[in-house]
Amino acid sequence: MSFVTRRRALATAAAAPFVLLAADEPRPNIVFIMADDLGYADLSCYGRRDFTTPNIDRLAAGGARFTQAYANSSVCSATRTALITGRYQYRLPVGLEEPLATPARNVGLPPEHPTLPSLLKKAGYGTTLVGKWHLGWLPDFGPLKSGYDHFWGFRGGAIDYFTHKSSTDTEDLWDGDMRVHQAGYLTDLLGNRAVAVVEDYARSKQPFLLSLHFNAPHWPWEGPGDKAESQRVTELIDFDGGSLETYARMVRQMDVQVGRVLQGLESAGIANNTIVIFTSDNGGERFSDTWPFTGKKTELLEGGLRIPTLIRWPGHVRAGGTVAQVAISMDWMPTLLAAAGASPDPAYPPDGMNLLPVLTQNTAPVSRKLFWRYKANAQRAMRDGDMKWLKIGENTFLFNVVADPLERANLKDRQPELYRRLVTEYETWSATMLPETPASYTHSFSSGQLADHYSNKPK
Repeated sequence: MSFVTRRRALATAAAAPFVLLAADEPRPNIVFIMADDLGYADLSCYGRRDFTTPNIDRLAAGGARFTQAYANSSVCSATRTALITGRYQYRLPVGLEEPLATPARNVGLPPEHPTLPSLLKKAGYGTTLVGKWHLGWLPDFGPLKSGYDHFWGFRGGAIDYFTHKSSTDTEDLWDGDMRVHQAGYLTDLLGNRAVAVVEDYARSKQPFLLSLHFNAPHWPWEGPGDKAESQRVTELIDFDGGSLETYARMVRQMDVQVGRVLQGLESAGIANNTIVIFTSDNGGERFSDTWPFTGKKTELLEGGLRIPTLIRWPGHVRAGGTVAQVAISMDWMPTLLAAAGASPDPAYPPDGMNLLPVLTQNTAPVSRKLFWRYKANAQRAMRDGDMKWLKIGENTFLFNVVADPLERANLKDRQPELYRRLVTEYETWSATMLPETPASYTHSFSSGQLADHYSNKPK
C-alpha cells in the first residue's frame, strides 16, 4: 500500500542528517517543554479569550506557531512513548496503555529501546528530564534507564500540586532514583529545577537536552493559592472541583515558569543557540478551550488530538510565522536528531518525519497519512491530506477537517470510494501494529461524570 512507501521515504529522510549548521556553529541546545492536557486554544496566541499567556506567546513572536499539530494519542503515556521513540506507540506494549495506570502491570519503556535522549547522549549531549515521566516504574523502568543523565520529577500520571502524593497516597517526587520531599507548588518547583539545569549546562558549555514536562494543567484542579483545596480533595481526579478561574491560574502559573526558563537562557547567553519547543501531550480536558474543534482528551475527535505547538530557534526558524505542515508528536525525535547532527538507530526507523526543511527552508508542506487507535469506545482514525476517516463504536464518518474543523458534515455517502480506500489503508496499517489487548488500561469519561458525554450508541 502507499503508506508503506511513504513510511520508508520518511525513514530514509530522517536517517540522513539535515546539514543545517555552519562549520563553526555550535550544536544547538534543546529545551522541550510539554504541558499536560492543554487544549488547542488554551494559549492567548491560539485564541484563549479569558486569560493571557505572555511568556509562551513570546515563543510564537520569536518563532513559529503550528496550525495543524497533532498528538500521537488522546492520552499521555501513549503520546510520550511516541515522542521519545519517534515511532507509533502501538509498536510497544507500553504504548497500548491509555494511560499507564498502575505499577502492578509492570509495563514500561524497554531500557534497550533507542530514545531521543539516548541518541543525543551518544552524540555528546547532556540530557535531563524535569517533571513527568509516566513510562514505567522502578525497578525495571525509568528515565535514567532510557537515556537521561538526570531526572527530577514524578514517575506516575499525576500528583497533588502541594502534597506531591499520587493516587496511591504516596509521595511521588524523585531526584534520580531517590524519593525526595520538598515543600512547594509543583509547577514552581519544576520551574526552579529547570532554571538551575539551564544554568548548570551553560556553565559546563556542554550541549544539552532539557525535557521540561509540566503536570499543569492536569487535574487535580489546584492553582498556586489553593492549598486548602489540596487538603479537601481525596481523589486526584476530582469531579466536584475546579472552575474556569482555577484553570486560568494553573495555566498562567505555568506560563510564569516558562518565562523564567526563557530568561534563564537569555541570562546565560545561550538563547540564540537554543531550540525551544512548547507543546501538549494530548488535547484538552474539561476546562480547556479546544475551539474550533469538538472533542476532548480520550477522544479521536480533533479536540482530543489537536495541540498547540510552538518552536523558536533564532536565525533558523523565521520569527512570527505559522506552519501549515501537518505534524505529530513522533516527528520531534527525527527533527531534533537532525538539528543536532545525529541519526536515528537504523534498526528502529522513525515513523515520524524530519520537519527541519519545512521549518528552516520554508519548503512546501508535505501531505501526510497519519493513523490513530484508541481502545475505549473502539475509536479509530486516519488523516490523509485534508480528509479524515473516524470510527467511534459502530458509527463511522468521513470529514474534511480543513474545511470542516468541527467535524459536522459526514461525507462518507458523498465520497464512497474515498471512504472505502481510507478504511482499507487503515486496516492494512493496523495489521502492522501490536493488537489491542484486553489487559491494557483505557480511560474514558461517562455521561455520569461529564454531562456533555451522553451515550454514543449507533442509530
